[in-house]
Amino acid sequence: MYRIVCLFPAFLLFIACGAGSPEPAQTEADMPAAVAETPLPGAGMVVFKGAAIWDGTGGATKFNQHLLVKDGRIVGYSEEVPDGADIVDVGGNWIVPGFVNAHGHITGNWAPDDITDPTEKVIGDLALYARYGVTSVISLGGEPPEAFALRAMNSDPSISHARLRLAGEVAVGDTPQEAAAIALANIAKGVDWIKLRVDDNLGTGEKMPWDAVQVVMNAAKAAEIPVATHIFYMDDAARLLAMGSGLIAHSVRDRAITDDFVQAMLDTAVCYVPTLTREVSTFVYASRPAWFDDPFFLEAAKQSEIDRVSQPDFMAQVAASPSAAAYKLALIQAQDNLRVILGSGVPVAFGTDSGPGGRFPGYFEHMEFELMAEAGMTPREILLSATSVAANCVHLDDVGTLEAGKWADFIVLTQDPTRDIKATRSIKSVYIAGKEIAR
Repeated sequence: MYRIVCLFPAFLLFIACGAGSPEPAQTEADMPAAVAETPLPGAGMVVFKGAAIWDGTGGATKFNQHLLVKDGRIVGYSEEVPDGADIVDVGGNWIVPGFVNAHGHITGNWAPDDITDPTEKVIGDLALYARYGVTSVISLGGEPPEAFALRAMNSDPSISHARLRLAGEVAVGDTPQEAAAIALANIAKGVDWIKLRVDDNLGTGEKMPWDAVQVVMNAAKAAEIPVATHIFYMDDAARLLAMGSGLIAHSVRDRAITDDFVQAMLDTAVCYVPTLTREVSTFVYASRPAWFDDPFFLEAAKQSEIDRVSQPDFMAQVAASPSAAAYKLALIQAQDNLRVILGSGVPVAFGTDSGPGGRFPGYFEHMEFELMAEAGMTPREILLSATSVAANCVHLDDVGTLEAGKWADFIVLTQDPTRDIKATRSIKSVYIAGKEIAR
């Protein structure tokens, strides 16, 4: 018999541990049907044996327990291997929950160039995220229609790519009528989030009018769908928060965050998503980035996109762009504001805005980790931001931690990520619903 060390309801513990053995002389034919069909302890269970397990809850690492998985979900932990269980020996390695990206974009543009089927192209994006350990993506706008059908895979134990939530078309418009039409169409499609964009692109365009913003907020509230807001300016972030934003989906980048805004974030329990790599993508291609030679990048980077952003004319345009120079300064401000947010206790949800052109899914998530570390976050704070905190912030209750009942989405690492966040690059394998995915 094995001992489960996580908490279960009594009836689950009864089933897991067995209700006793039949009398020796009794044959299976003599047993009541309900007893004859009762599986042996461990039957159908997979035991991930011998790893150091950081479960995403913020508790201590588990060093002397095995992770138990059945039917794609976490069963619990054991100090012994249950009889009849399948064993995956991960001794000497680390297990952490799969990363949750609270702000990405599924475009279908990151699949290999020889894939032309629209559904397979979306799967290509999701598979690329997954191979880098990102097992859940909140796509905040611009998804192709095929993404909606793939979202249904979230509840399928056979899933072999990142899980998906989506926002449909970004709700923007020059008039309340235009904005309302987009919001209502998204609601009819059954989106998980409404995405609002309030930005003037550094003064080169017009912001969405506030009466149009209010119409979208009203429609989302009536449909009980949360709103994620794209912002750049401090004043816009504060106003959107007061109007009911459910997620500040970018950093404030024009100036220092105010005490009043921080207090409003705390009062509303709304989360803050830094998306630092979004800024990097606006200026980094002024010359050839050093990470174009990084083996971790090259193992899955799309060559045609590398070629596109490496064209001399493209690089010259970025180098000469006033916007690129301004966004480079905005990254500094974003990191300064992240330090303030961290000190306040406002929840920081991991997100990157990866997926559009030049923002390489998967690799950019690990770049974001390093930028968060530069801003002062510890490895454990970053890991929490990318697991349980992000899951809570975007209302996912079945991923983000390795607790009983949740999906068995996790990463096996060869190095300790709680000491050095760069250890998240030491991916040995990725599991979704308890099954190793192809990398």
